[in-house]
Amino acid sequence: MKKILLTTLTMMSLNAMAQNVMTPETLWKLGRVSAVGISKDTKNVVYKVTTPSIEENKSSSKFYIVPVTGGNPTEVKETKDLLKDKNISPDGKYIVYSEEVKISNVHGKDFYPNLEKSEVQIYDGLDYRHWDTWNEGKYNHVHYKENREDAVGTDIMGNEQFDSPQKPFGGDEDYIWSPDSKQIIYVSKKKSGTQYAVSTNTNIFEYSLETGLTTNRTEENLGYDMAPQFSPAGHLTWLQMKRDGYEADKNDIIVDYNGAKMNLTAAWDGTVDSYLWSKDGKKIYFAAAVDGTKQLFEVNFPGRTRIAVQVQQLTKGDFDINDLVGFAGNSIIVTRGDMNHASEIYSLDLKKNTWKQITNVNKETYDSLALSKTEKRYVTTTDGKKMLVWVILPPNFDATKKYPTLLYCQGGPQSALTQFYSFRWNFQLMAANGYIVVAPNRRGMPGHGVEWNEQISKDWGGQVMDDYLSAIDDVAKESYVDKDRLGCVGASYGGYSAFYLAGIHNNRFKTFIAHDGVFNTQSMFGTTEEVFFSNWDFGGAYWEKDNIAAQKTYTTFNPINLVDKWNSPILIIQGGKDFRVPIGQGQEAFQAAQLRGIKSRFLYFPEENHWVLKPQNAQVWQKEFFKWLKETL
Repeated sequence: MKKILLTTLTMMSLNAMAQNVMTPETLWKLGRVSAVGISKDTKNVVYKVTTPSIEENKSSSKFYIVPVTGGNPTEVKETKDLLKDKNISPDGKYIVYSEEVKISNVHGKDFYPNLEKSEVQIYDGLDYRHWDTWNEGKYNHVHYKENREDAVGTDIMGNEQFDSPQKPFGGDEDYIWSPDSKQIIYVSKKKSGTQYAVSTNTNIFEYSLETGLTTNRTEENLGYDMAPQFSPAGHLTWLQMKRDGYEADKNDIIVDYNGAKMNLTAAWDGTVDSYLWSKDGKKIYFAAAVDGTKQLFEVNFPGRTRIAVQVQQLTKGDFDINDLVGFAGNSIIVTRGDMNHASEIYSLDLKKNTWKQITNVNKETYDSLALSKTEKRYVTTTDGKKMLVWVILPPNFDATKKYPTLLYCQGGPQSALTQFYSFRWNFQLMAANGYIVVAPNRRGMPGHGVEWNEQISKDWGGQVMDDYLSAIDDVAKESYVDKDRLGCVGASYGGYSAFYLAGIHNNRFKTFIAHDGVFNTQSMFGTTEEVFFSNWDFGGAYWEKDNIAAQKTYTTFNPINLVDKWNSPILIIQGGKDFRVPIGQGQEAFQAAQLRGIKSRFLYFPEENHWVLKPQNAQVWQKEFFKWLKETL
């Protein structure tokens, strides 16, 4: 009898634990797993766990190793001896590295040394600021030196006013050694000033240690060339976009095979995220968006043979494969996550097609939570296409009840809406607060063919807005959706979407939230730093009066021209260091709402950029987000 009672109490306790739901505090206590690499002996995965501290308002990291076959992790203090250092030349003689170098004059004291207390910056061209940082005349340059402590480095880029790694997000993946240790391959956009701001034309450069000469290996291509790797047989490989100025162009895998540049994915209707060569050099594995998820693909490398190039999808499921880490035996090591789980490290046996989870950093937390349910739904758009829509239901969902529902508008505008796990726009957290989330794969998203992805450019307020409304109208037909409590939320292009829909929603939505959204396309063109983006997506400049596509962007598709039709409360969030969608966008929107007497709030983060990165700021963001929804929805 005691045993039965104990078992019953245990089950009741476990059930009670599972009734907890995600909270902002819990979300920001999760360990964030990132794979560092495979150990030299291929027996272990080396990984890092970064954990934010709300109290200290910063994050700390620890490193671990775990067998590729699974098992208990071991914390390590140093990873240097565990991993092959890609920055050491294959012959072991040299090391390549990056260092910031002061090249050009910007500050007043640079021009007038006797006025060293002056506070002025002087620019003769654009690219005077990028992402969240002002250009101070310093550039990332690739260096190399002999592999010994007292060696002096050589700057292989000299006095060039160009960057490698690329700012703001490039790392040491932007430079590699050739297999014979005689060349350094690096990525750079060798344009400066205004030309830098209007172009996406990065190239792959080859520097010869013997001659000191640099060769442009991709001079004929006008778009992005990036992510260089060498095949096991020594063939230079990279990712390439063809069109200059189009940052979301189709991304293909290019192999330089004895001087002939082979596009292995040209005939495949998709875009590549990241890739790895197989150990035998016969295949390339790559990750890409498909049907609302990110999956693993392979493409064969024919070499001299006449075998046809074929792309095959290897995995399926409601999850995202995020990073391709490396190989161990017959398995490929990746990171994988979904809308209910942050990324962990997995191995996929390529022969048996079986998964094994290697890390489980957040298992205890997730085991204590009642999870949301994600459903795929296909909605017919106004032009007769089938559109995938993710519907995220609250934990312990009860179809006999009615729930307030949020239309989520993705940013980008051409970023995939897959099974991602965000630490800000977290669907699990929204659902845990009692909201159904409707997340449409509207026009402009990878994973549904190149044509679908491209249809948003120069048509920001067109078909995509019909896609949004088709999605929310279809889901709102369900008896469990409270049609009188619909909200619309989004950031970046999603923020633009919220501003625009606020003027055309025809009383569908009771409230809006827009984070770092484009409110005025004309002033956006005049202040954003990567001008190539607005040039391409807007169709041109606002002063091009004969440019029909551009003028439509600045008039019909400009949210500022719809403010007279706003009739719902709106929360406007803005980062002070967001140079992509600068502060004036949020200020203009808030001022318009206030002067029109619309309930509105301005949530301003002076030290944040396009994202919210500091733990305590993130907590305020979450609390204000749900506070606003409680007040207005």
